Amino acid sequence: MDFTFTEEQQAAVEAAKAVFSGVAPDSVPSPALTPGAVADDFDRALWRKLADADLLSLPIAPEHGGAGLDPIALCLVLRESAKVLARVPLLESGAAALTLQRYATEELRAEVLPGIGAGDLVVTVAAHGRTGHEPADLAVAAQQEGSDWVLDGVQTAVPWARTTDGILIPAHTPDGHAVLALVLRTHPGITLDDQISTSGEPHAEVRLDSVRISNREVIADPAAWEWLRNVLTTGTCALALGLGARVLDMTSDYTSKREQFGYPVATFQAVACQAADRFIDLRAMEATLWQAAWRLTTEAAGSLPLTGDVAVAKIWASEGVRRVVQTAQHLHGGFGADTDYPLHRYHAWAKQLELSLGPAAAHEESLGELLAAHPLG
Repeated sequence: MDFTFTEEQQAAVEAAKAVFSGVAPDSVPSPALTPGAVADDFDRALWRKLADADLLSLPIAPEHGGAGLDPIALCLVLRESAKVLARVPLLESGAAALTLQRYATEELRAEVLPGIGAGDLVVTVAAHGRTGHEPADLAVAAQQEGSDWVLDGVQTAVPWARTTDGILIPAHTPDGHAVLALVLRTHPGITLDDQISTSGEPHAEVRLDSVRISNREVIADPAAWEWLRNVLTTGTCALALGLGARVLDMTSDYTSKREQFGYPVATFQAVACQAADRFIDLRAMEATLWQAAWRLTTEAAGSLPLTGDVAVAKIWASEGVRRVVQTAQHLHGGFGADTDYPLHRYHAWAKQLELSLGPAAAHEESLGELLAAHPLG
């Protein structure tokens, strides 16, 4: 089998590298130096560059102005974005586009996907922080009334909710089914309360009080929520991989130049062994990420359901990115704590990614349940 990326996927990577080459991590606001949220909005100028490079429309079908590429292409671009700590809702927008492309009606796709791909309509996702997939885990209730739906409930920690145009919200129905509702941020009945993420980026608690939307704005297929969650989790793993790779490069560069006793510290056995261990972590993160992304793309049969591969990828991403940044701080010594150096920014973002959509322990529990239900061999 040929495991190399396609020409279209590689072209997406090159386009992403060109766009993100102008982003300096030093310019990313520091949660250690900024009281409250680090900024009120995401990087609009960078968002426009991504749109102009056709990177926001990658997962959108050609009939709606996109390239029709798969989750692997999205993950490749997300990996590049994390290397420079790009402050854009690329994961949320891409996951929403993939889900709408797959499950929404043609009417809704035609209405929203061209705007998402052009960067004019920015959509975030109110993903729950737990790993369970049961509708009872969803925090918003959806009740159908004639041709409308009424939403009630509270969803916390919604990224970029104050500055995006729409929110894709998972909800549960009285009969226990999961649905997805696309709601405008300014819709009557929605109130937002400020929250701040570990990385300092603005989140919000979204409260829905008898929010009435039309039937065409709701995706009633229960499979859509699980698909969306798997895409979000796999995309988070891609962000962790890109961040970890950049941090290991920073560590390699620093230890090869920093000298003690007349020798670069990179030549010391203890330093080399720690760096080698983190390299192994990154390779494991990479292998499990692309396995999960490939399963998303092909829906190939496997010994475990797709959620099993996603859980394995998230376990490695959560633990691996934490070990990478901790080792980087250790090998940088006091320099790693200098707020004039960007490593502390990567550390804060890594902690946010580690816990996003469930920490490793929660996914280990989910994987154990899957193994019990689908024994191997």
